[in-house]
Amino acid sequence: MSSLGLTRLGRATLAAAATVLFATQTAAAATPRVLATTSNPFADCTIGAGPPEWGTVNYLNGEVEPMVAVNPANHRNIIGVAQQDRWNDGGAHGLVAMWSKDGGQSFHVVPLPFSSCAPGGLNYERASDPWVSIGPDGTAYTVSISFDENTARGGMGAATSTDGGKTWANLTEFVTPDGFFDDKESVTADPTTPGTAYIVWDRGPYFDSWPVPSFISKTTDFGVTWSTPTQMAPTNPNTADLGNVLLIDPNTGTLYDFIDRFYKESGKAKYMVSKSTDGGDTWTDAVVIAQDLGVQTVDPHPGGPDIRDGWEIISAAIDANTGRLYAVWQDARFTNGEHNQVLISSSTNGTKWSAPFVVSRTIGQAAFTGSVAVNAAGQVAVTYYDFRKFDPDKPGLPTSYWMRIAPAGGTNFGPDINVAGAPFDMLSAPDAGGRFLGDYEGLAARGNKFVALYCVATKQTGNPTDCYVSQIKP
Repeated sequence: MSSLGLTRLGRATLAAAATVLFATQTAAAATPRVLATTSNPFADCTIGAGPPEWGTVNYLNGEVEPMVAVNPANHRNIIGVAQQDRWNDGGAHGLVAMWSKDGGQSFHVVPLPFSSCAPGGLNYERASDPWVSIGPDGTAYTVSISFDENTARGGMGAATSTDGGKTWANLTEFVTPDGFFDDKESVTADPTTPGTAYIVWDRGPYFDSWPVPSFISKTTDFGVTWSTPTQMAPTNPNTADLGNVLLIDPNTGTLYDFIDRFYKESGKAKYMVSKSTDGGDTWTDAVVIAQDLGVQTVDPHPGGPDIRDGWEIISAAIDANTGRLYAVWQDARFTNGEHNQVLISSSTNGTKWSAPFVVSRTIGQAAFTGSVAVNAAGQVAVTYYDFRKFDPDKPGLPTSYWMRIAPAGGTNFGPDINVAGAPFDMLSAPDAGGRFLGDYEGLAARGNKFVALYCVATKQTGNPTDCYVSQIKP
């Protein structure tokens, strides 16, 4: 549901040339992909439609926007989350968890208790923006934004699992309806302190996009209770934050919050990060990583539809050994504003960031929705979709999903690794403000391996998308 309440703000584009040096290392191979969305617990749910004149459409069996985490206490346990049965005008029937205890060889699907479609779920028609994180003891934390379609009523929920994702408890509505719109939350478990986790998000007026500050809530009792939400920086009436992602340095305990900050007067946006050294009580002024120079992704055919992707959403990762930070996003600074590429920047302390570097190798076509992770060896992986197989003389929009891996530092990336297999047709994905597979996709480290959880369009009647897991060992 990210960007609801925020229009696509106008952007200046920067004409620049980029020379990208590619490594000659041998590419790793992806394991055969494994279907993660194996069942639909909401298949019989009919809650959530708007009045007929609104033209609401539900994509039954349409799973989108996945996130994934690996249990640090048991690497055979992998948990993913996703939207289930996406609506065209916001959210889904509910959120689901996909759990594996055999190292990702098979997955089981259970409902998350964040909407009325789920047994014992929160009393809302729809849910969106799934996220998951797992603490050092194996406790899993998940969150949602939950809301009703027909009113300006919404809240936010959290739940935990102590059995690897099979069951979920400690359901808490830590934000209740109060006239504000809460959006694009994420949850991060403290990597060294069992029972502690943080939720970050943005909130603003329902019918006016300004201001939209960032908020935080914290648990220190394994998700039984969450602190009263607090604003992370003074209100600026001319700014709006989006896409909060929190990282924690296990060596120092420093918290880093990544956002895309929009500026009302200039119509521009900047990717930024602020940090806290006191457990989230106080935060430094946000530091600029790079200007957001993204453009709308579209089907390259003349008059083709918009593609709703990860524009305006930053992905971030930390090297647990060194504390080095990585940020990945998409923009068009090196294509004269023609189409987006996937870029990366890094920092040793969150204060000074390297110049943006192009990761995606697509020439002449868009690359988008980048994700980043760092494995136990310090290697950096970035995944992304692209249209390199596009043929202007043929119908359809063949779309591929790739990974590239670099040594520590994140500049000397190796060859493309085909993660998803044969291209799929993006034009058969759900239409939710553009053809939509998610504002983000899942990527995590499993020891020295990388685990990618991603969605593809299927062209199957009654089953528009599926989500898969692929694992890659450099």
